[in-house]
Amino acid sequence: MEKRLTEVGSSVSDCAANDVNRRDFLRVAAAGTTAGVLGSNYGTAVAEPSRASAKSETLVKHLYDSLTPGQKEQVCFDWDYQDPERGLLRTRTANNWRITDPIVNSDFYTGDQRQLIKDIFEGIIQPEWHDRMYQQMQDDAGGFGESQSIAIFGVPGSDRFEYVFTGRHMTLRCDGNTTDHVAFGGPVFYGHDPGSFDEGPDHDGNVFWSQALAANRVYELLDPAQRRQAEVAETPREQAVAFRGANGAFLGVPLSDFSQDQKNEVQKVLQKLVEPYRSTDRDEIAACLSRQGGLDKCHLAFFTDHDIGNDRVWDNWRLEGPSFVWHYRGAPHVHVWVNIADDSNVELNA
Repeated sequence: MEKRLTEVGSSVSDCAANDVNRRDFLRVAAAGTTAGVLGSNYGTAVAEPSRASAKSETLVKHLYDSLTPGQKEQVCFDWDYQDPERGLLRTRTANNWRITDPIVNSDFYTGDQRQLIKDIFEGIIQPEWHDRMYQQMQDDAGGFGESQSIAIFGVPGSDRFEYVFTGRHMTLRCDGNTTDHVAFGGPVFYGHDPGSFDEGPDHDGNVFWSQALAANRVYELLDPAQRRQAEVAETPREQAVAFRGANGAFLGVPLSDFSQDQKNEVQKVLQKLVEPYRSTDRDEIAACLSRQGGLDKCHLAFFTDHDIGNDRVWDNWRLEGPSFVWHYRGAPHVHVWVNIADDSNVELNA
């Protein structure tokens, strides 16, 4: 498979010098908007710069510099590399895939390189979520590195680069905020199957089920008319997370019609959703959401066609705005597709 990788720019300790202004903007913007977007009791934690996030970008560059020409040929790509079968590879997302052939825990990588890959992962994820993420990978893939793969696009330290980590129920990104307009550097995916493909009503052991419980607490606060509007008869295709734009026809009930206590509960849902990710990614989410008008521009839908146990604890639901999609599919087990930007013209390759 032919691919291009162009060496550009000079190396910088964390990210390109000409990207510092954008990172600072996002941090300042998030500091000013997070209280309104994610809740006033959450602002300090989100706005505070994360040393772990800087470490991840630094480690991506260390990993890249350690790769041999033969290794780079298989896992490093030009920024806009188009895969003949999968399209723009950098932005692709799937629920079960390897972005490149070499498995992390294989002889393709040295022991030091495998440790770097693990350290990058731990820098992207909040420390209190490490054990849960490792449990997910143990249940779904036999453990960290056992079936996952990575790719690097562009040259770390230049003005554009992105690191992508993929596997079953996982697509994670690390881009040093070099990708304009989008949170995470592109769409992400997470999920979990803790041992039974068809989980029961309580989703016992699923590390992400608490997110759905938070969303269902919002449903409990809705009046009968709001519930009728929020309930949607058919779950859309889970991969369908392209942006609808400001004039889109959204499913569910508009959050702009919510009372303040209902809005406060939605903020708690958003806090729960972003909780696993490092602070700079949460900063980007807050800035992107604020740019499109905040939660008041979003809708919340609960899908009634896959209600495990017929208990009206909704397993499938969706929080969506002009350029914000968080689609949670809990039946038969958890799949979550996330696509967030500050501009609805950003295209998705899934």
